[in-house]
Amino acid sequence: MSKDNYDELARDIIDHVGGEENVAGLRHCITRLRFNLKDENKADTDYLKNRDGVVTVMKSAGQYQVVIGEQVAEVYEAIVNQTSIGGDTSASETSEGGNENDNRNVLDKFIDFISGVFQPFLMALAATGMIKGLVALLGTVGVDPESGVYQVLNFAGDGFFQFLPVMVAITAARKLKMNEFTALAIAVAFLHPEINNLMTGDVMYTLFSGTAFESPIYSTFLGIPIIMPPNGYYSAIIPILVSVWLGSVVEKWIKNIIPSVVRSFLTPFFTVMIVFVISLIVIGPIANWASALVGQFFLVVQGFSPLLFGALLAVAWQLLVIFGLHWGIVPIMFILLAEQGYESIGPAMVSSTFGVLGVVIALLIKSKAKKVRDIALPGAISLVFGVSEPTIYGLMLPMKRSFLYALIGNAVGGAYIGAMSVVGYRTGGLGVFSIFNTINPSGSLDMNFWNVIIGFTLCTVVGFVLQMMFPVPSIDGNGNEGQSENIKSDEQGLASKEELQESAKEDIIASPMQGQLVPMSEVSDEVFSSEALGKGVAIKPEIGEVRAPANGIISTLFPTGHAVGMTTDEGTEILIHIGLDTVELEGKYYEISAEQGQQVKAGDLLIKFDKEGVESENYDTITPVVITNSAEFQTIDVTEETQVTPGDYLLTAVK
Repeated sequence: MSKDNYDELARDIIDHVGGEENVAGLRHCITRLRFNLKDENKADTDYLKNRDGVVTVMKSAGQYQVVIGEQVAEVYEAIVNQTSIGGDTSASETSEGGNENDNRNVLDKFIDFISGVFQPFLMALAATGMIKGLVALLGTVGVDPESGVYQVLNFAGDGFFQFLPVMVAITAARKLKMNEFTALAIAVAFLHPEINNLMTGDVMYTLFSGTAFESPIYSTFLGIPIIMPPNGYYSAIIPILVSVWLGSVVEKWIKNIIPSVVRSFLTPFFTVMIVFVISLIVIGPIANWASALVGQFFLVVQGFSPLLFGALLAVAWQLLVIFGLHWGIVPIMFILLAEQGYESIGPAMVSSTFGVLGVVIALLIKSKAKKVRDIALPGAISLVFGVSEPTIYGLMLPMKRSFLYALIGNAVGGAYIGAMSVVGYRTGGLGVFSIFNTINPSGSLDMNFWNVIIGFTLCTVVGFVLQMMFPVPSIDGNGNEGQSENIKSDEQGLASKEELQESAKEDIIASPMQGQLVPMSEVSDEVFSSEALGKGVAIKPEIGEVRAPANGIISTLFPTGHAVGMTTDEGTEILIHIGLDTVELEGKYYEISAEQGQQVKAGDLLIKFDKEGVESENYDTITPVVITNSAEFQTIDVTEETQVTPGDYLLTAVK
């Protein structure tokens, strides 16, 4: 198609989507113009569907999509050159929204939400966790906690954890489509250095005196008592998430009632004021009373059965930390230590990191997924020193079955520690360094010391063995990694390249990735399922790599990396579209390893992508492999296999 034809088509499309004034935004992917129209009723869909140069029209996810094919970039450029319409490169607001077809239960949605909140800063969390471990090591070898070296490194490691609510507020606001700075204003109010002064001074009165919910009141807000967690909101997760969620609701409501002329500053004004006050008055008491209830529950269990107490505390501790409910137990530990000179909470509590450590070591051995290994290595180092947050949020919550194995390990080791009545005589280091807390004040290494080592070892070994016995779950919690036995060796891959070079003359197309085959008719995107772009087959990927399916040249390579087109040496035009609507990710999670116009051989790496990352943002990673010039062939034959790896036979184009 000539430039004049592109210009004509561009003008015609704009005229029939309701004119330039009806276009709120425009972007394109490798085959489609994606319009955000102010009023879709103004678009003449029937005309566009039958217009030469337009494959079809679709309405999806709030977008009006005009499917052009591989010439979409030229048509898009013609539209931009002829109109004042600029590319709308903002992130899609549909990716985090509600999904009517999401059948997951509430717990799965909640866990996935928390995991998604932590993903953007997970590596920073892991790195600072390692610094905290280094500080713990310095304390163990005798470095003075008052020294400059100790304090500076402690600030570097602990600062991120202290102000974790700030990071959580930013990422949660992004997912909930709330103004990030408004969410930050709410979060930092909880971290004000003088907020704990609300719990000091003379007691005005006491609520629920004599019960587990006893709450001395020091301050009120318009007569309403203010109750806060014992240690304030530093490192708090759930209270901040709830506050940001409430803020997203209030912000939308206020935007609808505030006049536009003052909306820009009155919306955050009312949102921050309303949400912080409600959160402080409501969330504070709930967190405080829930913590107290947890503490009383474990005291009762300890009196009933030390074995059950150890098992339950070791299993529950990581979950309690996530919800911020562990503060109901920590004070009891210090009270017992002051009154008796020993306590039985610390050893069982610390054992909870060792079941996780065992699982993570197994993941380092078994998993081939780069994302898992990137988190697991620094996570394991942090766990040795008793810092579990990076691993819990980065691996255990997304990989629910692995978390279960860790909890089983914790239950076994914790039960042993409880049954042996292991006690701590002091507080100090966490992780492996907590072992020194169990040394008798006389300095003798009695069975109390050896029993805690046995307990920690049991946690680690059981978690390790369970993960080694069972498949590695996908980091998105759905299915297994699917890497181990099915991946070909490098030598096998090279051999298949030679075979493919020969078979390319027969227009035989190999699989570009590892995964399960899905008939094109079952792809949820009508453009592909209707074969409007051509015949082919789809692959549900198991590994985030796309390799050249034949010898040829890269004819189309979108900058976002979500799709690639190539023309084989025999003239077969192939489109590999990695996921549905993934253009909206704007290159996030994709790494391009080839260039447009590059000559490639079968098996060459074209694109790497973070499969779990794409799926964490609720995008389907199913990958259609389409022969876009299908009309030039008599038949397109598809393999009868249901599982393929790179280099396996996939399609034959018969002229």
